[in-house]
Amino acid sequence: MSRFVVPTIETERLILRPLTVDDAEAVFEWTGDERVAEYMIWSTHPDVSMTKMWLESLKTLENEYLRGFVRKSDGKLIGSGSIRFRTDEQRWSFGYNIRFDCWNMGYTTEATLRMLDYVREKHGARRFVAEHAVDNPASGRVIGKCGLHFVGYGEFSSFDGTKTFRSKIYELNEGE
Repeated sequence: MSRFVVPTIETERLILRPLTVDDAEAVFEWTGDERVAEYMIWSTHPDVSMTKMWLESLKTLENEYLRGFVRKSDGKLIGSGSIRFRTDEQRWSFGYNIRFDCWNMGYTTEATLRMLDYVREKHGARRFVAEHAVDNPASGRVIGKCGLHFVGYGEFSSFDGTKTFRSKIYELNEGE
C-alpha cells in the first residue's frame, strides 16, 4: 500500500484539489443532504462534526486520490470524488458526489474525466471499474460518458450496513 500525493488539477470549469478539515462546513452542505447520500455507501452526516471526522480520516487513505471540486466561477466547493487503485484487481475504481443544486450541470462528468486522465498520465492506467445503485441512473450516465461499458449486476452495502443496493457494474479495459 502506498500514500498518493494528491496534486491540484484543473478542468475548464473546476479546480480539483485535496480536501482539508477546514472544508467541513462546505462539505457538510452535501454530506448532510439526504438526497445526495441516498445511494452512497456513507450515511447522511447528522452534523458537521461527523464531516470533520471524515475529513480527518482522509490522512490515512492509501492508493487513492480524493479531491474536492471547486467551481472556478465563484470559488465554491461543490463536491468531491476519488479514484482508487484496487491492488487485488489491478484496476482503478472511482466515485463522486456533488451538491444537489449542482446536479445535471456536467460538473461530475467533467471532474471524473479529468481524474481518469490524471491516472492514465501518472500511472499508465488502462483498466477501470465503477458501479452505481440501479435506482440511481444519473450516476450511470456519468459512468457511461466516461467511456465505461455495462458488464453486469452486483450489490453493495453502506459502511454501517443499514443500506444494501442492487448495482450496475461497468468496466473499461483500454488496449485489450
